[in-house]
Amino acid sequence: MCAEALWVEKYRPKTLDEMIDQEEIVARLKMFVKEKALPHLLFAGPPGTGKTTAALALAHDLYGEDWRRNVLELNASDERGIQTIRERVKDYARSLAIGDVPFKLIILDEADNMTSDAQQALRRTMELYSRATRFCLIANYMSKIIEPIQSRCAIFRFQPLPKEHVIKRLKEIAEKENVKYDDDGIEAIWEICNGDMRRAINTLQAAAALGKVSRIAVYKVIGRITPTEVREMIVLALKGDFIEARNKLRELMISYGVSGIDILKMIHREILNPRSGINIPDTAKIKLADTIGEINYRLVEGADEEIQLSTLLAKIALIGKEIGYS
Repeated sequence: MCAEALWVEKYRPKTLDEMIDQEEIVARLKMFVKEKALPHLLFAGPPGTGKTTAALALAHDLYGEDWRRNVLELNASDERGIQTIRERVKDYARSLAIGDVPFKLIILDEADNMTSDAQQALRRTMELYSRATRFCLIANYMSKIIEPIQSRCAIFRFQPLPKEHVIKRLKEIAEKENVKYDDDGIEAIWEICNGDMRRAINTLQAAAALGKVSRIAVYKVIGRITPTEVREMIVLALKGDFIEARNKLRELMISYGVSGIDILKMIHREILNPRSGINIPDTAKIKLADTIGEINYRLVEGADEEIQLSTLLAKIALIGKEIGYS
């Protein structure tokens, strides 16, 4: 296995042609590169879907070997105040580009963490220096970007990566790093990461450190219980064995150190998952979904986790008795 510190950085696409999925976005960005004309950009979408990668790949394709001399990359979660906009951003924005592209590029990652005052100052800077500088703002939550900035940008919405693309990429990386894996382990990574490629690659690297990437190894490195264990607990409760189900709950919470909220989310997922093997009528699922929502609210408000989850198991046991689960 390679000693590279982070596989996420090692296997990050360097050009737009190397990016997987997001074909429509990549096609639009390639047109900008071809014409050497770029509006201000706003990349929005969930974490790990390629926003920062697309911005850096765009810069590489646009400026070629000179891209580092023409690009200022800032993480707005660290430098999010008005002083940064007035000093670093404004000083860079007023300087001239190097090469045949007539403008520089400023990438503001996690721009949704910028203060309102900083965003107002940025809006004015975008107006004053638009001839010499283009801005690319990256945000997980577009609603946190003020409307005047949104109206000045071409908006690109990134979607979670589809399952087949994530699994294919994970297998490619595993083979290049000579990592042994089974399909069940790769499937477990997908279930956990659900479209977040960065998290998927980090999980793959962490699981590979234990040897073969299997489902057990994946859940072990992320400190989470397996769906099978949660399923066993639910089935025990449905069959009326409340005490044994509660003992299983205590084991999961104490031995594994899993929070009540995480267990609740997994119970919710297993009950509503048609492939979980928990065959109960839709009316029972409706009752349980309603109860889970109530329990979630109590946990968020600070109620005792063990008591609330025991209450949920009692409700599951009562429903099991009503429907004659066996």
